[in-house]
Amino acid sequence: MKVWAPNAHNVSVVINPDGKHERITALQPTGEPGWFDSWVHLLHGEDYLLDLDGTRLPDPRCRWMPAGVHGPSRCWDPSTVSWSDKHWRGRSLRDSAVVYELHVGTFTQEGTLDSAIERLGHLVELGITHVELMPLAAFDGIHGWGYDGVAINAVHDPYGGPDALCRFVDECHARGLAVLLDVVHNHLGPSGNYWSNFGPFLTDAHQTPWGEAVNLDAPGSDDVRQILIESALGWLRDFHLDGLRLDAVHELVDNRALTYLEELAASAQGLGSALGRTIEVIAESDRNDPRTVISFAAGGVGMTAQWDDDVHHALHWLFTGESSGYYVDFDSPAAVTHTLEMAFRHDGDYSTFRGRSHGRPVDFSKVDPWRFVVATQTHDQIGNRAQGDRLSALVDINRCAGAATLLFCLPYTPMLFMGEEFAADTPWQFFTSYSEPELGAAVTQGRRDEFANYEWAGEVPDPQDRATRDASVLDWSTSKTGDHQRLVRWYRTMIKLRADNPTLSSTPAIPGARTAGRVKVEVISDNDDQPIIAIVMRRGNPGFVGATNLSDVEQSFELAIAPERIEAAWPKKSSVRLDGYTVRLAAGASIVASWTRR
Repeated sequence: MKVWAPNAHNVSVVINPDGKHERITALQPTGEPGWFDSWVHLLHGEDYLLDLDGTRLPDPRCRWMPAGVHGPSRCWDPSTVSWSDKHWRGRSLRDSAVVYELHVGTFTQEGTLDSAIERLGHLVELGITHVELMPLAAFDGIHGWGYDGVAINAVHDPYGGPDALCRFVDECHARGLAVLLDVVHNHLGPSGNYWSNFGPFLTDAHQTPWGEAVNLDAPGSDDVRQILIESALGWLRDFHLDGLRLDAVHELVDNRALTYLEELAASAQGLGSALGRTIEVIAESDRNDPRTVISFAAGGVGMTAQWDDDVHHALHWLFTGESSGYYVDFDSPAAVTHTLEMAFRHDGDYSTFRGRSHGRPVDFSKVDPWRFVVATQTHDQIGNRAQGDRLSALVDINRCAGAATLLFCLPYTPMLFMGEEFAADTPWQFFTSYSEPELGAAVTQGRRDEFANYEWAGEVPDPQDRATRDASVLDWSTSKTGDHQRLVRWYRTMIKLRADNPTLSSTPAIPGARTAGRVKVEVISDNDDQPIIAIVMRRGNPGFVGATNLSDVEQSFELAIAPERIEAAWPKKSSVRLDGYTVRLAAGASIVASWTRR
């Protein structure tokens, strides 16, 4: 057993602590400064603590914490798991992928990985290819988003622990679903964080919105980077995961020449090659820098893909009209057109929200459009609203269908947030369950202060109230009724249409392309600002056109091409008509049509 504890002089392992057969084994310093090691006979399922100079603490690198983040660690041996996915080789995002973001604790009423397995059939029928699990790393309490994890290798026990994750991944692979995991390497949660007792895992040289930064470039950072990379590879190797989503990489403050992200990407690629599996690493980044997804050889960071919130913001303004906060830079037809065609709204120009220039242009002759993961809804964009309003709480069912139409006509990789496919009535709110009353009260007050000046804030639910979590649990019964069921069918139709037609799927780089996948976007309005009548996307030649009518009356408009065949129509085929170069859409209607003549 190897332990990193440069802040300690004497380190021991206490097996079966406070039990009848407690055993204590002293660890010896290794040749590496700050590391201790010894042969310790820990059995699978055996509890233990680490003793640092007389203070007993849980192991922050353990895999299993059934007593919570303040209790003893438990040994978990991955060799005890029986897998049935020996022929699984993964799935690439480049192959018409559709990602489904899922929070285990609210995906079902039970809030466990085993209960989530019961809903996998729905995802397969929908056409999902990749399930993206929100963070599983153990955190204080039962319920939470997971971004305050402290035991970075342990599967949160209320979700079922490590064995449950293995069962979930194995079942996903049996159904053809790849599994991605959201991991947080930029900060640690405030409760159960014992890392500083061991060594300089955090540094006050840099700050994040959540407090001290993880130490990636200060003294001792070699070990910290090694621990983080080993953690990432462990999730991929021992749990057979197909990739990682890295939270807020712009908060990984790192002034070293070889960045942590480059090291991690190279390590993940190496593991994928060794295992003969496709492994993807996706970054959440607000830098608008295409170098994030450019290869090492071409001077980039080497991430497989990155989240692209600009596309969300453009579509959100288009369908809701909200223009406060960060939406201020997206409130015009020109901004929407530029964002959807070029991936980023800000690619070197001035950002009003930031008060400075922002971003870098994407060269789509060299960068694959599928490397940008886009969405109309995400956990952030819903949950970071004061009341956790989904799009379906802000607009009618026709606009929900219209947003999906545009999403699946874009050349990027689409991602859904759980429940959006049936316009879930339940909100998705911010919730916690910290055990310390003072910390809980501070989180509650901080949440209310955060939204004091937002125009669309409203009453802020108490994150510590169990009712806030319960209100956020998906109600699956609605997916089988009325408009909810019709929307599910529309999502299935759009996903299948995209999968069956390479022209609509997430395209590779096109030599000489000025826009992403040669997508042409036209926002039709009465004037330069409002009201928006319709939006049209054209893909390929021959190819497809997707359009949605955002007005309250029937609209007709001319296209530069003459569509020949209606591939999909919302809410029904009689709502749309083709007449040469003219498209007629009933109020709230959407269409995808094709043509074969150049």
